[in-house]
Amino acid sequence: MLTTIRKHGITLALFAAGATGTTAIINQMTKNTIDSQAAKQQMALFDQVIVPGSYNNDLLKSCYLLNDPALGKGTHKVYIARKDDAPVAVVMEATAPDGYSGAIQLLVGADFNGTVLGTRVTEHHETPGLGDKIEMKHGDWITRFAGKIIHGTDDSHWAVKKDGGDFDQFTGATITPRAVVNAVKRAGLFAQTLPAQINELPPCEE
Repeated sequence: MLTTIRKHGITLALFAAGATGTTAIINQMTKNTIDSQAAKQQMALFDQVIVPGSYNNDLLKSCYLLNDPALGKGTHKVYIARKDDAPVAVVMEATAPDGYSGAIQLLVGADFNGTVLGTRVTEHHETPGLGDKIEMKHGDWITRFAGKIIHGTDDSHWAVKKDGGDFDQFTGATITPRAVVNAVKRAGLFAQTLPAQINELPPCEE
């Protein structure tokens, strides 16, 4: 009886070890492919908020981590775009904390002179059919930021029309677009402060 139990135990142990080893090998073989696909998807998103030909460095390798209230609560990644080693623009993760249904995650491209190059929503929980119009698949509202210039913190143009600004609100939903406009404005203003601190930015961990 004990001999049989031991045999079964050894068999199970060998099977578990073999399965673990096989899983590790498969993970290692597919890791590079997965990482490559993730990088391509990230760059495709970057291309929507910054013109690819406007810089010539590897944006993914120019990543820094920042904790700054201008970008929202928590740690955000910023990617410095360079042209022949000279910093020309930045792609920033940003958070609009005051969406109707919670925080809205954004990707914002901007130069260092107050111009927003592009914006996309990367995550939100806004109401379907109302607040979700901030997504590209539900309309082009989010594209209206491209090329807009921020003339200081008191620029009244950077508000929804209900508040006297230039940006449309949605029928039945003003809170969501207001939150996005304000967050993009804060990020664009923050971008103007980056050139002075680029050499001190903490890099993203590999």
